[in-house]
Amino acid sequence: MNYLGIDYGLSHIGLAISYGILAEPLAQLDNISDEQSAELIGTISRIHDIDKIIVGISEGSMAERTKLFADTLKKLISIPVVFVDETLSSQEASQLLVQSGAKRMKRQTKQHQTAAALILQRYLEDYTHGLYSD
Repeated sequence: MNYLGIDYGLSHIGLAISYGILAEPLAQLDNISDEQSAELIGTISRIHDIDKIIVGISEGSMAERTKLFADTLKKLISIPVVFVDETLSSQEASQLLVQSGAKRMKRQTKQHQTAAALILQRYLEDYTHGLYSD
């Protein structure tokens, strides 16, 4: 199966991809509007033959915004969408980029896609342990 991971944000959306058991950062989109972003993600999903989309979800009002975005995405594409807890993924991504020696500008452009890769990798690991099913 091919998976697309999403780290949804009001300003940026991070994307990651997996064609097997390892998630890789793919891209970071500017979130101009949920509709435009969902359309672009739909196109990316078709290009990469995505079977399932994994969306990181937090708590509170941001969780509600993320669910609204996922609803917009579901209306445009017929790919299953699964939510995964994204607690601390952005902070973990930032730490990984600092540890890798990435310069500040590169960290800003890579943080959301790195967070998406962490979210997707968490799903893949949980999936292999039977915590999710198709």
